[in-house]
Amino acid sequence: MKHYDVVVVGGGHAGTEAAAAAARRGATVLLVTQRVDQIGAMSCNPSIGGVGKGHLVREVDALDGLMGIAADDATIHRRMLNRSKGLAVQGPRIQADRRIYRTSIQTQLRTYASLTIIQDEAVALETTGGSISGIRLESGSVVRTRAMVIAAGTFLGGRLFRGHERLDGGRIDERPSQRMSQQLRALDLPITRLKTGTPPRLDGRTIDWSRLERQASDADRWRMSFLPRAHLSLPQLSCAITRTDARGHDVIRAGLSDSPLFAGAIEGSGPRYCPSIEDKVHRFGDRDGHQIFLEPEGLDDHTIYPNGISTSLSRETQDQLIATIAGLERARITTYGYAVEYDHLDPRSLDHRLALHVLPGLFCAGQINGSTGYEEAAAQGLIAGLNAAGHALSLDGFICDRASGYMGVMIDDLVLQGVSEPYRMLTARAEYRLALRADNAETRLTGLGIAAGAVREQRRASFDRRQIMREQARAGENVDVDADVRREIDEDTRYAPYLERQAVEIARMRADRDIAVPAPDTLGGVPGLSTEMIERLRIARPTTLDEASRIRGITPAALSALWLHVRKKA
Repeated sequence: MKHYDVVVVGGGHAGTEAAAAAARRGATVLLVTQRVDQIGAMSCNPSIGGVGKGHLVREVDALDGLMGIAADDATIHRRMLNRSKGLAVQGPRIQADRRIYRTSIQTQLRTYASLTIIQDEAVALETTGGSISGIRLESGSVVRTRAMVIAAGTFLGGRLFRGHERLDGGRIDERPSQRMSQQLRALDLPITRLKTGTPPRLDGRTIDWSRLERQASDADRWRMSFLPRAHLSLPQLSCAITRTDARGHDVIRAGLSDSPLFAGAIEGSGPRYCPSIEDKVHRFGDRDGHQIFLEPEGLDDHTIYPNGISTSLSRETQDQLIATIAGLERARITTYGYAVEYDHLDPRSLDHRLALHVLPGLFCAGQINGSTGYEEAAAQGLIAGLNAAGHALSLDGFICDRASGYMGVMIDDLVLQGVSEPYRMLTARAEYRLALRADNAETRLTGLGIAAGAVREQRRASFDRRQIMREQARAGENVDVDADVRREIDEDTRYAPYLERQAVEIARMRADRDIAVPAPDTLGGVPGLSTEMIERLRIARPTTLDEASRIRGITPAALSALWLHVRKKA
């Protein structure tokens, strides 16, 4: 019977970052996945980053994660979104060659000597004294561990929908994790369903590109990762833009009778900011068209991803819809779109380490926590992995607060507010976004990672060198400074008055963070708290006055009652 400090279940974006992060912190790690060849696969779109999402990628990279390096290795199209606006809301986004991206993730994982990868299925948690003690695998073996990260993506109880078709799976042609889903439900955890979807894939050789508006890659070859590396020179491809029109909308409306979304077959809520095309047509009936971005999936792959027409309509309806779109009239569908519904845990069951309150040693990351997107999953995986290693090795927890990073904003939102739909990172969610730019993630976070023992030597040496550059640039010394470092310092100067004002707000927030509030089971003894306020606080389980202040529906009167109670007790 083997023993590992940390076991990670799932080889997607959350699982790979969790496994690598735990290994960087000194843990022996076992990564369990159903298909080793699919580790690091991009399940849906072939892009990484964007507004808010690109900030997360840079933060993962600043903490020595995998995603930024893999994105740079695989970039075949790059575009800085919101380029006309300030750096605080600019979003780096790239299109990746799927095969090269997956290969890069797998290659990076192989550099971790304390990380073992096996192809198997985790079927049951083992507990001792109310804490995680091991995991039972489909092969029959049991692995002992003190900490576990579940990063199952859409595979936990996953079910696929396309017209009248129903398939069990986490993604097409891959089976779901049913037994783990059943056990988590048997533990009486608050589990509900969410859904996401994917568009049909097209054969690019059957598209009439001459009729479409082309979108070239940015001329300046910026990178996702802060780590200096050899020149990256993959050929850059163009994307193209087209639109649906009234004819296609009529096809969609005629096909709604076969739609599992409108027939009530899907009970889970989908992402508001990335709805299916049938949902768009239904909700925005006055619109005469919806934009579609045609994105290449690889240098030696003719597959095109039509971003903007995610759907669970029948195959026949998808064929008819594609034939109405300019430039796609003769396009051949290689894989039909589908929706996937899966289990998720109410993230209010977790603390800011992404640890489950009721089962010490169990951490969760990614779509199981109610989020959607590669970048959100990677950031949670990294934090969960660092803290799983901390739990196993008796190290301090690694907490990123709202003023330190977008990953802190996301985790705080999830564990205090919960979700009613898949959570997506947006810059508007961050109250300190002027300080949380994508370009300064290294300055904000790498030092914290070094202090936590979560950064390897190559990254540390690079950071130290670039910190010297920052000091020289601030001092106005005429020396060789990397262009991105120079731009970061210039932007700091431009934002200085606003950053000083935010620094006062951050100091106040962190002062409130030091004021502990009563434990959930003692809230009934706080004078002035209504039954409703007690219930909201018990569900969210805040530990500080600052956390309590951000729970949806908590009134100023309730916060005053908590503060007075704490002051009186002190």
